[in-house]
Amino acid sequence: LTALSHAELKKLEKDVGKAIANFEERQKAEARAEAEAVAKKFGFVLGDLVETSDSKKKTVPEAKYRHPENPLVTWSGRGRKPGWISEGLAAGKKLEDFAI
Repeated sequence: LTALSHAELKKLEKDVGKAIANFEERQKAEARAEAEAVAKKFGFVLGDLVETSDSKKKTVPEAKYRHPENPLVTWSGRGRKPGWISEGLAAGKKLEDFAI
C-alpha cells in the first residue's frame, strides 16, 4: 500500500467501500430470504410479522385543558405548561378550572 499513489489509494478506498456495501446488501438479501422462508413455513408473509416504521405513527395526545377565552387553544397536560395556564394559576385559578 505504501507504494501506491494518492489517486490509486483513493480509487482503492472507493472500490473497498463499494465492495463492503455490496457484501452487506447480499447478506441482507440472504437474511430476508431465510426470514421469509421461516414465515412461510408457519403460513405467514414476512410483512405480516414485521412492523415497518410507516405503521408506527405518532399519536397526538388528547387535549385535557382548554384556554378560557379561545376554545381552539388546548393543552394535553404533557410537557411545559403554556403561558395561559401559568398566568391563570398565578391569578389564583386551579388547574381543574381549565379542564375540558
